[in-house]
Amino acid sequence: MSETVTGVDPGVRKAEGATARYRVAAWVTGAMLLLLCAEMILKYVLQVPGFNVDGDPRSEAARIIAMVHGWVYVVYLVTVFDLWSKMRWRLGRLVTMAAAGVVPVMSFILERKVHAQATARIAAARAARG
Repeated sequence: MSETVTGVDPGVRKAEGATARYRVAAWVTGAMLLLLCAEMILKYVLQVPGFNVDGDPRSEAARIIAMVHGWVYVVYLVTVFDLWSKMRWRLGRLVTMAAAGVVPVMSFILERKVHAQATARIAAARAARG
């Protein structure tokens, strides 16, 4: 009774959707984090005008980058929790996936691993359903 007209289990379809949303969120979060890191280097290391720490009014871009990354990270956390709960992974996986959004480059690396494991698990569920 849990199958749809197309014969695909709704749980499998939800897991596929959660995997796709996670993948997009991981890439966007990773890109925003790299942009934020570049901004911080410009601001604190190179002290480029417009990104300096002297309260320059031209540093509006730096504030916007930080604010956008914060909200993108919140969306990323929602997608992480969604995928984690649908895959029924252990708590350590949730913590690792959440940390990937704040460690530069880690979201790209972990996304690849998580996506491969999720698609393998979804394929196994499809095969078991027949």
